[in-house]
Amino acid sequence: MMKWEEVKVLDLNSEYLGIPTETLMENAGWALAQEIVRRFGEGLRVAILCGSGNNGGDGLVAARALTKNNRVRVLLASPPSDIRTPEARANFERVEELHRVYQDDDLSSYDVLVDALLGVGSKGPPRGRYAVIVEAMNASGRPVVSVDVPTGLGSGAAVRPMLTVTFHDVKEGMDRESCGEIVVRDIGIPAEAGLYLGPGDLVHYPLPSPDAHKGQNGQLLLVGGGPYTGAPALAGLAAYRIGADLVFVACPERALDVVLSFSPNLIGLPLAGNRLAEEHVPTLLEHAKRASALLIGPGLGDDPGTLKAVRQLVASCKKPMVLDADAFKALSGHLDLLREGTGVLTPHHREAEILLGMDIPADEGSRREATMRLAKESGWTVLLKGRVDLVTDGDEMRMNRTGNAGMTVGGTGDVLAGITGGLLAKGASPYHAARISAFINGAAGDMAFDRYSYGLTASDLLERVPQVLRKGLSRMR
Repeated sequence: MMKWEEVKVLDLNSEYLGIPTETLMENAGWALAQEIVRRFGEGLRVAILCGSGNNGGDGLVAARALTKNNRVRVLLASPPSDIRTPEARANFERVEELHRVYQDDDLSSYDVLVDALLGVGSKGPPRGRYAVIVEAMNASGRPVVSVDVPTGLGSGAAVRPMLTVTFHDVKEGMDRESCGEIVVRDIGIPAEAGLYLGPGDLVHYPLPSPDAHKGQNGQLLLVGGGPYTGAPALAGLAAYRIGADLVFVACPERALDVVLSFSPNLIGLPLAGNRLAEEHVPTLLEHAKRASALLIGPGLGDDPGTLKAVRQLVASCKKPMVLDADAFKALSGHLDLLREGTGVLTPHHREAEILLGMDIPADEGSRREATMRLAKESGWTVLLKGRVDLVTDGDEMRMNRTGNAGMTVGGTGDVLAGITGGLLAKGASPYHAARISAFINGAAGDMAFDRYSYGLTASDLLERVPQVLRKGLSRMR
């Protein structure tokens, strides 16, 4: 059963794979028309009640398909100028002569009513003109066929159809009581759209409120550095590039000046000494109180005292976290510490072996099995990096194939961890943060490869992360 928000993901990923929305709409409308003819025959008087979005667009295609042997009337919920999407508008222009705007029409005079008012993108009960039309449909005494989902599904003011023709898969909340008989029709969504990550997964990107102020769109506490300085800087800047408001870098003071020299945007929190140690944990827990998420690991090194401090911090802090790089050495044999927390693990193949304490064969089936096992044993989302990235929360699994061989250069994993941490700080769930970050990091790497080939560096990705983000979000309009 498909979650409602995943429908938009599939539509956009299908377009990314070369199947445009207008093709899916055409297929949906014809599938609906065929089902109506199969159930009710021909020579019908059919009223198709259409909203202003793509659900209405499906109904407009069905109107065109039914006109040959039936008398069809398109009743719009609002004037044609309100039609929102180019696909629906194009289909309206092809049946414009069949339409009028609904004005308390006598719906009982039709043989079949088609509910193409509101689809899965609407929330709550129908309002305004939509509520009036739904009430009239339910009172008409005529058979109603809903398109994809009944308008107002889940509310007390929903359409009550005898039949719902839904597309690709049954949607969350659908049952016989609310939908009548349910028929699922294939409209050509490629299987890859639901298996591989794409720009559609940015549906889950946490857009900021227009009224938000500084800090409300994510405050990330990054615990890293000491032996290494580039890793925490790259990760912190990547968190900014994905849209986090504030990035605090808690770093041993010996290395902090170098880390901060990469950018004045990074906010330093010095820790006494040369390496992260147990004595720093109380201070870090205080800093964590104002953070919305943590990223632990980039550049920490594997000193035994550092690893012990990581374990104490992970066990004591309940904020969402991303764990990466040297943090995995601290957790080897200690996965039980994660059970009370939540977040994302971003290992590569060898790091996953360290976490699980076992060898993992390189074949795809073994990688999938190990990734799922790690997610189930830890209770965290796992993003296993590789030629094909794997993302799972222990129940669902998605794959990512953006990225290229040039990204074996050092630092690209730190950029990925920073993107993931920034998304967690902005309020994305661990699973959605991992989905988005895997796709964006790889796509940014592909853009960098187009310019620099095998000479790309991790910092080249930073400038391209916002470009991938902007292009993906523009598709949501």
